[in-house]
Amino acid sequence: MWGINFILYYMLNAKIKAQLKKLSASPGVYIFKNKIGEIIYVGKATNLKNRVGSYFRFLSGVNLQMNANDANMQMGMVRPIERMISQVEKIKTIETETVLEALILEANLIKKHQPKYNVEGKDDKTFSYIVITKEYFPRVLILRESDLQKSHQSSVSSHQNRIKSGDSKSLQTTNYKLQTASTFGPYTSNTQIQIALKIIRKIFPYHSRNEKSEKGCLEFQLGLCPGPYAGAISKADYKKNIQGIKMILSGKKKNLLKLLEKEMQKYSKEEKFERAQEAKNKIFALKHIQEIALLSGEVKSSANKDFRVEAYDISNISGEFSVGSMVVFTGGEPDKAQYRKFKIKTVAGSNDTAMMREVLLRRLRNNWKLPDLMILDGGRGHLNVGIRVLGENSIAIPLIGVAKGAERKKIEVVGADNIKNKKILNILSDTKLLKRITDEAHRFAITYHKKIRDKEFRIS
Repeated sequence: MWGINFILYYMLNAKIKAQLKKLSASPGVYIFKNKIGEIIYVGKATNLKNRVGSYFRFLSGVNLQMNANDANMQMGMVRPIERMISQVEKIKTIETETVLEALILEANLIKKHQPKYNVEGKDDKTFSYIVITKEYFPRVLILRESDLQKSHQSSVSSHQNRIKSGDSKSLQTTNYKLQTASTFGPYTSNTQIQIALKIIRKIFPYHSRNEKSEKGCLEFQLGLCPGPYAGAISKADYKKNIQGIKMILSGKKKNLLKLLEKEMQKYSKEEKFERAQEAKNKIFALKHIQEIALLSGEVKSSANKDFRVEAYDISNISGEFSVGSMVVFTGGEPDKAQYRKFKIKTVAGSNDTAMMREVLLRRLRNNWKLPDLMILDGGRGHLNVGIRVLGENSIAIPLIGVAKGAERKKIEVVGADNIKNKKILNILSDTKLLKRITDEAHRFAITYHKKIRDKEFRIS
């Protein structure tokens, strides 16, 4: 019999509670192990602390109301999630930089370990796979496990029939596209992997339709396909795109970044500046992946749902093509309808703090909703400018500055010493969210800077 003692044990289990306290708010993968160290479940999360904690909060909230003698608590009637949690003795987590990497790592770990509660009760329609075909220009497809098996069986059957008929010529030309394909997965959500591929496709375009027209397929006309059959991309460059996709799906993003950096340096030395810029753009895109919709069912941040954060950044090249950006996050998510961009009008030369002052003054002159927190990308200098601007306008808004290293990997928050607001402190403690907000301000500023720079070059 299972009853109240089962629930109380997990509520009071000091070992489990201690592990839960140590979890971070980062994206990543969580691994549940039983008492003999066997992996029984692998899952992914945008926020490990919230997601893993939800398993135990759910059980304590629901089951405490059940009577110890309730027939539903007998072994045969216990739900799989309850049975799984009852066996958890150790929680291991692996933090990732992005949710996309968590999604990929989860699939690779499920494939490797075949955890009991990931596989139990699943039919062949549940899991999805990414398949990269072995063709002259490989296609990238999403297939259910059942479809993958049918394709494999069909290829084998066709192969056997050709042998029986003695059709050696046809046999030589038979292309076992799926049988010899590169397969990645299993992925637990078809929707999430579709979103993931949309993200990846923006960085490494690929062909997916079974069309080989010299005019290009429909997706080529829509700008989604690089047009290999239309001659819009060389075989070598298309192969590089496929290699990039495979490396991402294999969890080798760091290796891919190193490869692209070497490629960028090589093209620069050869004075192939357009190619060097293409590699640089891919590096930037990989480091600033926009993946908000990937795990939309989860609570994704520490922020209150109505809490408004505005983040600002400046972008220019030695004072030329100078712009500022304002991005807005509401409830921990970007509110793109509220984004604003500013072309610098009053500052000549390279003076980022003066440019930040102009942007803040112009923002405050507009009758836009005031934020609960302002973040200035640039550190102490920009923070001091922001404090003066708010003071001059008699506006009291919590304000912090964020300084980052050359590669924008480390975050140093300045000006937060006197902040007592719990909602703000939650955001400041969530370094992944903080980085996401400032990276988005940086991305938005650079995008606008490139737009006006390219426009100026076209005119000249």
